[in-house]
Amino acid sequence: MAKRKFSQTQLGFIAILWVVLVGYILLNAQINAITIISILMSGVIVFVPIYKNLRK
Repeated sequence: MAKRKFSQTQLGFIAILWVVLVGYILLNAQINAITIISILMSGVIVFVPIYKNLRK
């Protein structure tokens, strides 16, 4: 799989979408351990590639 360099705008948009989605989940879903773990795991999936991309 070819590595792709994202622009700052694309990275910001991805982060904003994740924050909006998490806000929606927190407002409308039942908060339990599975919800918290899912949010944390999705945060890792979203922000680790963003961090790696910005580091280079």
